[in-house]
Amino acid sequence: MGKAQEVSPLAPARLPDLPPVEGVRLAAAEAGIRYKGRRDVMLALFSEGTTVAGVFTRSRCPSAPVEWCRARLGGGIARALVVNSGNANAFTGMRGRAAVEATARAAAEAAGCRPEEVFLASTGVIGEPLDPTPFERVLKHLAAEAVPDGFADASAAIMTTDTFPKRASATIELDGVAVTINAIAKGAGMIAPDMATMLSFVFTDAPITAPVLQAVLAEAVETTFNCTTVDGDTSTSDTLLAFATGKAAARGLAPMREVTDPRVTRFRNVLTSLLAELAQLVARDGEGATKFITVEVTGAESDASARRIGLSIANSPLVKTAIAGEDANWGRVVMAVGKAGEPADRDRLSIWFGDIRVAADGERDPAYDEAAVSAYMKAREIGIRVDLGLGRGRARVWTCDLTHGYISVNADYRS
Repeated sequence: MGKAQEVSPLAPARLPDLPPVEGVRLAAAEAGIRYKGRRDVMLALFSEGTTVAGVFTRSRCPSAPVEWCRARLGGGIARALVVNSGNANAFTGMRGRAAVEATARAAAEAAGCRPEEVFLASTGVIGEPLDPTPFERVLKHLAAEAVPDGFADASAAIMTTDTFPKRASATIELDGVAVTINAIAKGAGMIAPDMATMLSFVFTDAPITAPVLQAVLAEAVETTFNCTTVDGDTSTSDTLLAFATGKAAARGLAPMREVTDPRVTRFRNVLTSLLAELAQLVARDGEGATKFITVEVTGAESDASARRIGLSIANSPLVKTAIAGEDANWGRVVMAVGKAGEPADRDRLSIWFGDIRVAADGERDPAYDEAAVSAYMKAREIGIRVDLGLGRGRARVWTCDLTHGYISVNADYRS
C-alpha cells in the first residue's frame, strides 16, 4: 500500500461522537490483513430479532461478500456484521467463497448464531486471495470486547485510502419515543455508486420490519449515495446495509409494518438526510481532492434525466481538472451536458458558478465578469448550477476536483 495520505483539506473540523444504539455492540482489531499498526477488522453484534436490509453494487463482477449478503438478505434477520479493509475478496474465485464461508462460521460461533445470520463486507485490493485465518483468530476476542460505544473504532477500521473516518448520527421522536439512527461509511476512490457506496452501515433501534426497511433504504440511496461520484468507477464491493434492533418497542413504540405508516415517512426523511451527510463526506475525502463540488441541475424533463446530466458533469475529467485549476471553464460544462444523451436545448441552457450566471440562452452571459468568476473559483466549495429550461426535473450531485494527488494515490495503490 502507498504511504498514508494527509487528511483531506475538505474534512470536517470535528468528527461527531456517535451515541450507543440499544441492541448493538461493536469492536475492532488489528488482524494484519494488509495494513500494519492499525485496526482492519470490525465486528458488530446485534440482539435477537434485529432486521436487516441492503443494497449492493450492480457490477457484473461482484465480490464474494456481496454474493454472500445478497443470498441471505431474504431471511431478513441479522445477528452479526464482519467488515475488513485491505482486501476486497473480489475476483478470487472459489477461494474467495470459501473464505467468506469460513469467516461466517467463525463469526457465528463467536456471536452464538447461525452463519446465515452473519453479514460480511470487504474492501481493498481486488484479485488477491483473502486468508480467513486472521478472522478466526480475532473474532472470539472481538465478541468478548464488543461495547455499545464502539462506533469510532469501527468507522476507522473500515478505511482504506480514506483520510478520515465517516460517521453521522440523528435522533427522531416517533410517538413520543426517541429513536436513534447511526451510520458509518468508507470511500475515497473507485466511487461512482450504483445502488450503494463502497461500504456503509446503518444502525437503529427502531422497530421496523425487514420489507419496510428495505423499501426505505432503497429509496433513500437514490438521492444520496447514488448522487455521489469521485472518479466515475463503480466498485465490485459496493455495500449498504441497515440493521434495526427494534429495541425502541420496549419503550412504547409500536412496530412499523407498512410503508404507508406516517412514522415510516418521517423515519425515511431522517435516514435520507443522514445518508446525504455521509455521501458528501465521501466526496470531501475524494483521493487528492482540494475542492468540494455541488452540481445542481434544474429544468430537465425528469428527475432521472437531471441526475444523469448532473453525473455527466460531475464525472467529466475536463470539468474536474478545470475546477482544480480554479478555471471557470463553463464551456466544459456545456460539453458535459451535451454528451449526457439526455434531452437538452442549447438555446435554453443557462449555467451558474455559485451565484454568478456565466451563460444564458445558448451563449456567454452579456454581464459575464471574468474577474468575479475567477475570484469565486478560489473557494474550497464550488457550486455549479445548470438549468435546461425544459421541464421540472431536478437533481443534486456531489463530487470533488481531479488533481495530481489522485494519480499519486492510485499509481502506487498496490505497492
